[in-house]
Amino acid sequence: MALQKSAIDLFCGAGGLSEGFRQAGYHVLAGNDLFPAAGETYKLTHKEAEFIDRPIQDVTANDLLKAAGLRKGELSVLLGGPPCQAYSVYNHQRGMHDERASLFKEYLRIVEGTAPEWVVMENVTGITSIAGGGVVETIKAELRRLGYHDIDSKILKAEDYGVPQERRRIFFIANRLGIPVSFPNQTYGNGGIPFTSIWDAIGDLPELENGEKGIGLGYACRPLNAYQASLREEASALFNHSSPKLGAINVARMKHIPIGGSWRDIPLELLPEGMKRAKRSDHTKRYGRMRPDGLSCTILTKCDVHWGAYIHPFQDRAITVREAARLQSFPDFFDFQGSQTEQYVQVGNAVPPLLGRSVALQILEMERAQTTGIAAE
Repeated sequence: MALQKSAIDLFCGAGGLSEGFRQAGYHVLAGNDLFPAAGETYKLTHKEAEFIDRPIQDVTANDLLKAAGLRKGELSVLLGGPPCQAYSVYNHQRGMHDERASLFKEYLRIVEGTAPEWVVMENVTGITSIAGGGVVETIKAELRRLGYHDIDSKILKAEDYGVPQERRRIFFIANRLGIPVSFPNQTYGNGGIPFTSIWDAIGDLPELENGEKGIGLGYACRPLNAYQASLREEASALFNHSSPKLGAINVARMKHIPIGGSWRDIPLELLPEGMKRAKRSDHTKRYGRMRPDGLSCTILTKCDVHWGAYIHPFQDRAITVREAARLQSFPDFFDFQGSQTEQYVQVGNAVPPLLGRSVALQILEMERAQTTGIAAE
């Protein structure tokens, strides 16, 4: 076993999953992705890790172990979320042999070459319905083939772990240590701690006009709650808080939308042509104005008001990259690099750090339970 709890993150993006494991006490020693802007963000925020900016096909297990200063079998956990596009073409005949599943095959190659104690893989929930669940079973079978006989999967809800957002992702957790796998218990909602609301997350950020650059602005006030205080703790400045510039027609539309409202509140003559004939039961999130006391809809790679509920609760503008990052539970010291478009992509593609942290702490609890003989909760 490695002397310290170590992690390597494949398909790491800006490092949401890495950050969650770092918060739980892991030393994230290497990350890999093929997205230059995300790589710059990762290098700024994970200074202990070496970022390898090459296609996964060109990265060997030895490259990663060397970057981490480890030998095969010493890595505590291999993290990753192989992009899911290939899964949509799976069926029982093709299975993992489909050439379009190459990214997952590359992930398995790194698992085999590094022999981590634990494997944590995250993905979209859609893979559970493909081929009647065959993709999920194939993933488990492939990991068992590599010696990871204790394995399970579960769809986790980000809001259950303190993230102010409705977000669903499937997690696979596997180990070669003979430890039965369990998942973190829900800690928010359902009679527990109240869900973290949108305003809990962004209420201390300064007001902006549509298109206003927030460069040099400070916080609007002192932290209003523990969530804001925790995300601000290590920040030296307020980054990425600039409002995207929306056209005059969108500004006019937003003025008609109340809190919790949507495209249905926009006068017919102001609606986009393609929506004038839409049923009122369609497009429920389009041009949605956030409820400050509610949960955000899923943060996507484009916080485009035309596609989702991304209008600020009180201001006639789209949410900023910083507000999206707050709704993903990123600490404020994350200074997302690249163009504003690239920044939104980094935030939207990420695993919320608080969700990753809960998974990491559960792995530590499973290990403790094995040592003490007391079952993990």
